[in-house]
Amino acid sequence: MIPFIDLKSQYRVIEKEIQRNIEQVLNHGQFILGPEVNSLEKQLAEFVGVNHCVAVSSGTDALLVALMALGIGHGDEVITTPFSFIATAEVILLVGAIPVFVDINPKTYTIEPKLIDAAITPQTKAIIPVSLYGQCADIDAINAIAAKHSIPVIEDAAQSFGATYKGRQSCSLSTIACTSFFPAKPLGAYGDAGACFTNDAQLSRIMREISVHGQDKRYHHCRVGINGRLDTFQAAILLAKLTIFKQEVMDRIRIANRYTEKLSANRIHTPYIEPFNTSVYAQYTIEVDDRERIINQLNEAKIPTAIHYPIPLHQQPAVHMEHLQLPQSENAAKKVLSLPMHPYLSESDQDYIIQHISKSVISK
Repeated sequence: MIPFIDLKSQYRVIEKEIQRNIEQVLNHGQFILGPEVNSLEKQLAEFVGVNHCVAVSSGTDALLVALMALGIGHGDEVITTPFSFIATAEVILLVGAIPVFVDINPKTYTIEPKLIDAAITPQTKAIIPVSLYGQCADIDAINAIAAKHSIPVIEDAAQSFGATYKGRQSCSLSTIACTSFFPAKPLGAYGDAGACFTNDAQLSRIMREISVHGQDKRYHHCRVGINGRLDTFQAAILLAKLTIFKQEVMDRIRIANRYTEKLSANRIHTPYIEPFNTSVYAQYTIEVDDRERIINQLNEAKIPTAIHYPIPLHQQPAVHMEHLQLPQSENAAKKVLSLPMHPYLSESDQDYIIQHISKSVISK
């Protein structure tokens, strides 16, 4: 079976660095908020090009911390996309706010800025555009709308850390940015991990306090917070992975370009990347008709696939907005199909995948 994501090959490349970093943590014994966490925050902030990074326990907690830091709560509205992982809507609901879904651009699968203005009400307290499949949403257009209404923007960059938008790094594009270092992400830990980014010193301080039970000093809790600290071991692993991250991003782009060239020749619907964007291809996602038949044929060829995402958020039972109609998101959910994508995908394996997906689509 061809691996969908190959973390074993990656480990073999940085095995010595991983083991050295883990041994350092074992030797100093600071398993909570050890020096590796601070070092990681500095390197992440430098990579992104912002003043402040707050490392947290997951991408979901990063979004939750951001909403709490902005004071968003009961009865507030937060505009976002329905075509995302549940965490985006989940954190809005957890703080007592209401997710307001705006449909997507069918080419990029990210929120359509032209539809946002009409969704803004006096209760709108934030906008959360979500990067998808490694590409940023059109943040400048969204920021302009938000500025007109004095609304903060939270960039959900769980899938786009390392991507660029008009020459700027993802996670540097809005009031607060949040990302995930879940193991399957382009930059992934060996467990849950995430981070918040901002240029606002006060927001940075508040987010840091929230992530450690609302503490501003030991046993003094100035606000309600959560246990959102990043584990020292995960920071140590991410520090090792950062040393090869830029090369891995280039390899992802090279492999994605090869997919696109060969699949497009067979008239397969391949990813569209805006000319002002670069993508880290967190997933390589095509559109197909008769998806289940194609999945079954690929399974027979021992080619794994995934669907990101089969049910739009407004149709999820936990969200209770089944009455809402968002045709572009609903259509995408029926057709998207993600193929194996990682920096260590060999040309022979990729050719095998291309051969079988092309055969499956053409034989419909």
